[in-house]
Amino acid sequence: MPPIDETVRGLIEAALDDDPDGEVRWHVISVLRQRGDLESFIEARRLCAADDVTQRLLGVDILGMLEAYVDRILPVLRYLAASEDDVMVLYSVLIAFGHLADPRSLPSVMDLAGHEDPRVRYGAAYALQHVLGDPPDRAGLNALRALAADSDADVADWAALGVALATGDQDRLGPVV
Repeated sequence: MPPIDETVRGLIEAALDDDPDGEVRWHVISVLRQRGDLESFIEARRLCAADDVTQRLLGVDILGMLEAYVDRILPVLRYLAASEDDVMVLYSVLIAFGHLADPRSLPSVMDLAGHEDPRVRYGAAYALQHVLGDPPDRAGLNALRALAADSDADVADWAALGVALATGDQDRLGPVV
């Protein structure tokens, strides 16, 4: 990996120059997570407002790793969940909700659980099990159960795992291979 300017702006520029699934991009996200500072949060929030999808994706992926700012992050992610058109940004928003594991995001996750694109539903299946609360929210659990019957096998499998984990019914998962 080439040397990277370790300022927040330098890290962001390096990540934006990389493949969205590339090593540099995820290294940058990891470094910003470790920093966990206000500057990283502000820069990620700025990216979420960009016209460019690649920038919004990076901003969301960074925000999903900055747990210390969850009270400031949730409104940004909820806004994107309600207004975003790009499927991959919606997917990333849902993954970020799951990482942050805050039950206040449950309504946004449930709204996206019925999305037409299976990638978004997959993100919802991932997020739901983390944001159900304790005890699990009944409506959220029902949304997860509905996803367990999804026509997309990956969505259904992930949701079934989430239902089993949320209800303590891991025996239904079968033997671990």
